[in-house]
Amino acid sequence: MLLPDLAEKIIAEVRKFLHEDIIVADTCGVIIASTDTSRIGTFHEGALITIKTRDKLIITKEDQTRLKGVKAGINLPIFFKGETVGVIGITGIPEKVSPYGEIIRKLTELFISESYYADQLDWQARALEGFMFDWLQTKEWDPSFRERAHLLNINLSIDRQVSIAEFKQSHQLMNRDLWNTILSWKEASRDDLIIRWGNDRIVLLAGASSTNNHYHLKEKAARFHRFLESLLLRQVYMGTGKPVSPSNMADAFRQAERALKIAKDRGKIIFDEDLTMEMIFDDLSHETKKDFINRTVSPIIHEEDLMLTIQELFKQNHSLKNTAEALHIHINTLHYRLKKIHDLSGLNTSNIEDLIKLYLAIRLLEEGTKNP
Repeated sequence: MLLPDLAEKIIAEVRKFLHEDIIVADTCGVIIASTDTSRIGTFHEGALITIKTRDKLIITKEDQTRLKGVKAGINLPIFFKGETVGVIGITGIPEKVSPYGEIIRKLTELFISESYYADQLDWQARALEGFMFDWLQTKEWDPSFRERAHLLNINLSIDRQVSIAEFKQSHQLMNRDLWNTILSWKEASRDDLIIRWGNDRIVLLAGASSTNNHYHLKEKAARFHRFLESLLLRQVYMGTGKPVSPSNMADAFRQAERALKIAKDRGKIIFDEDLTMEMIFDDLSHETKKDFINRTVSPIIHEEDLMLTIQELFKQNHSLKNTAEALHIHINTLHYRLKKIHDLSGLNTSNIEDLIKLYLAIRLLEEGTKNP
């Protein structure tokens, strides 16, 4: 329980308001942290006595000659869950340092308790992430899978809505306290799961209970998105799928990832159910996209004026007057460019079918597909 790393943190915290020399010893009486680094790893007989008696021990100048490895001061047992887990010692004149003793012990025990529960949250976060990965991969639930769900308090009988939030990491990874604040979101219900997904993603599995209708689930996802942005003080992209049965979790995850992809382009939260044309684009293979571009806008893709013209035409909802004004060209120049597009590509912007082909090609190009 009381490891050297934690003991060093305790020393650092106590040192902030008490400038005496301090030691922390384990249950064997060995000093595992100290303001005097030369004492680390040495035996402290006073600490061992304190462990055995479970009571405060005052060490005098005379005790220094008869007890091994001690200095005048005070030793206090550290308790956690009713067990003695170590000793903290303050070096100095006993009458001077004793008044600080109980305060130091309580502070130390509080620090150990907080560290323990933070470790528990870390363990749970890793366990949930591992379970979620298996949930997405497993087609049939065997008894061991169901047992893991039970141990993690996961209800496998309710529908769930998946939301995936992604944020840009700073040059340093987020600290444990910030992660735990996210994972302990106060608005999460007993059926909701918040899962750390790598270093830059958080997954919210909102439970679709009888009291949580579709509208409430969307509102919860939106509130979680606002919570993340206010807490992280940076832009958070989030994609949310539709509620699905627990056996279709892979589909829900795919929906959320598809929506997240669009959210990263638009810089906000996107619901998969609101997507239309994006669904088609997502299902197209990379090769199909390239072939479509080749068969449509390939002859004009390097004609900057023509590409700019067709893009602006769509921005202006096919209004020739507004397009010419936006491009700062005469209407006759616009007609000339549209005719040139027709001559080179064979696609006529006055023909609805050809116009749709051009629009789809432009959208595919805008999403990042390049002509080979």
